[in-house]
Amino acid sequence: MKYKVIVCDHIHQSGLDLLSTQSDIQMENLASLPKSELLTKIADADVVITRSSTDVDEVFLESSGNIRAVVRAGVGVDNVNIDGCSRKGIVVMNVPTANTIAAVELTMAHLINSVRNFPGANAQLKNERKWKREDWYGIELKGKKLGIIGFGNIGSRVGIRAKAFEMEVVAYDPYILASKATDLGIAYTKNFDEILSCDIITIHTPKNAETKDMIKAAQIAKMKDGVILINCARGGLYNEKDLYDALKSGKIKWAGIDVFNKEPAIDNVLLDLPNVYVTPHIGANTLESQEQIAIQAAEAAIEAARGSSYPNALNLPIKESEMPSMMKPYFELMQKLGFLAAQANRGVITSIYIEAQGEVGEYADSLQTFALVGALNASLGDKINYVNAPFVAKERGIDVKVCSKQESDTYKNRICITLSTENESISLSGTVFEDKHLRLTSVNQFQFDIEPKGSIILFRNTDVPGVIGLVGSILGNHKVNIADFRLARQNKEAMAVILVDSQVPAEALKQLGEIPAALNVKMLNL
Repeated sequence: MKYKVIVCDHIHQSGLDLLSTQSDIQMENLASLPKSELLTKIADADVVITRSSTDVDEVFLESSGNIRAVVRAGVGVDNVNIDGCSRKGIVVMNVPTANTIAAVELTMAHLINSVRNFPGANAQLKNERKWKREDWYGIELKGKKLGIIGFGNIGSRVGIRAKAFEMEVVAYDPYILASKATDLGIAYTKNFDEILSCDIITIHTPKNAETKDMIKAAQIAKMKDGVILINCARGGLYNEKDLYDALKSGKIKWAGIDVFNKEPAIDNVLLDLPNVYVTPHIGANTLESQEQIAIQAAEAAIEAARGSSYPNALNLPIKESEMPSMMKPYFELMQKLGFLAAQANRGVITSIYIEAQGEVGEYADSLQTFALVGALNASLGDKINYVNAPFVAKERGIDVKVCSKQESDTYKNRICITLSTENESISLSGTVFEDKHLRLTSVNQFQFDIEPKGSIILFRNTDVPGVIGLVGSILGNHKVNIADFRLARQNKEAMAVILVDSQVPAEALKQLGEIPAALNVKMLNL
């Protein structure tokens, strides 16, 4: 069976290449089709990849047929009717981190420009041919106080770079632990007025009901005269009318703006002011970020098509606003562990035991939903979803238990699933490292550190010399490239977790099983 992925808008060739090399994916690149024609082609798609050029609106949804997931290749989902997708059972995902460095560096460009006004100096010299150095006295970043609103992937990196300029940095983000800032030598505050007292303020939050018009006249009035504001996040976080008035009066000395309420912003009144430096929403516009966006969108589409997980899903049945951002990758990891466990231990599932250690233990019940979706997807495919998974498990007589512990025995946070069938039990555990790196840390008693992705061979054997060489030779003879190989040993047995670049032929698996020392060979796919 092949899953159909339709690319609706132009993405980097690397993403197209990744999709086209998957043996179980049929990719159609329809980015050049007129949108009216595109809507006649999507009904039989399993997953679609879109950008800002395709509106996933009611008209799109009426034509959506059997689409199970929409991947927005980028951060913003303003053009996606998420509620409409939810009503049709379509999971919406975005790619929130691929453009992180590009957005950080653009913020720094606006920050530096705000104190030195390079565009003005450049324009006077090049266009007016005037050499008037006295017109361009700026101020230094060193010693200035920078307030960062939102201290996630982008805000935290801006803080690190600002520290390198010897700025005093204070972060405001009620959804993070204070230690995320203080561990970087950055002050953390829950008092928003402390941010408003800074010399320069930059904002890095999503746009939602809580953050829309977060900075209005009332907040501006509390700021010091001559404050500088930066926004390279989302349009509408600063109230544009109030921002305009304060810039015109001089209360705000300078603003660096990359995003606007309505785009294209060619008629925005902010463009009329001399103390505003603007860019046309180019936060993600680097070659590197466009490649990463395409690759991550393709990876998300592949996993969604297979049903193994839904990375960065925006409409799953949990209140994400009530969840710390650290939980998103653990939900994804738990679903992957469940999916892998069900493949490694095929049969009628009799019980599933979920354990969450550390801070993640507080969200053990939500982790259960993702574990059940992953485990049941191996046998039920797209008949299982986040709403019906607990009911299906109950109907099938699966004994589901959840345990949470405040302390983890090996990692700050650790999750584990033990899946039992009438034949055997298997336990998989994992954790998430900094920057959302998902790791598989154990299979039964064997300890590992490997990223769970792609095609995976679990190879268990008696611990005798020569086995690794035989495994490599067999895979090499069948033109299967090894991407990663991790080995663990325990009680005179060994287990290898082998990531490979392609599906392993049945004959190769048969030959691996015939190695004299082999005890068990399993092929898993994410």
